[in-house]
Amino acid sequence: MTPAAEDPRAARTRARLRRALLDACADTPLAEVTVAALVRRAGVGRATFYLHYGDLEALAVDACADVVRDAVDALHAWRGLPDPATPPPALLAFFAALAPHAGLYRELLRPGGGGPLGLVLHEDLRARSLAERALVGAPEPGLVASAVAAAFAGVLADWLHGLVEGTPEEVAHRVWRLLIALHRAPLA
Repeated sequence: MTPAAEDPRAARTRARLRRALLDACADTPLAEVTVAALVRRAGVGRATFYLHYGDLEALAVDACADVVRDAVDALHAWRGLPDPATPPPALLAFFAALAPHAGLYRELLRPGGGGPLGLVLHEDLRARSLAERALVGAPEPGLVASAVAAAFAGVLADWLHGLVEGTPEEVAHRVWRLLIALHRAPLA
């Protein structure tokens, strides 16, 4: 028997719920979206919603998980020696693409990088950074991976909340230089 997570029908249902939530949050704050309105929009039953998600926040985090994957991939989209003056194109594209759902991201990613989406971002980014630093034998892989994850999640959240100023391109450049500095910091 195929587990529900691998069932194509379940995957399609979750995709419909995620799309319905993103569409609803394009013009309505998450706090004002109801399960009843969401399931109507998705064309599924209320029981089906609760079969897949415990609440709207869990669905919202799942719907925004792509932004986490995109962030992690964007920060690791380079090979060789990174040039502090030139962030990877994927990082520039990541910041530029946040606008359509910035309101929802702000609700899930609190200032300082906390909140349910911040926790997922920190976990995923720390794991990827840790693995890459350990692979090349860089010093203090755990310490630097934690610093990179915390710095990125914090700056991203603060920028989304208007606490860090700059255009998407400006912030991408500044974040890139900051993260390179963290990787290059003498730790002895």
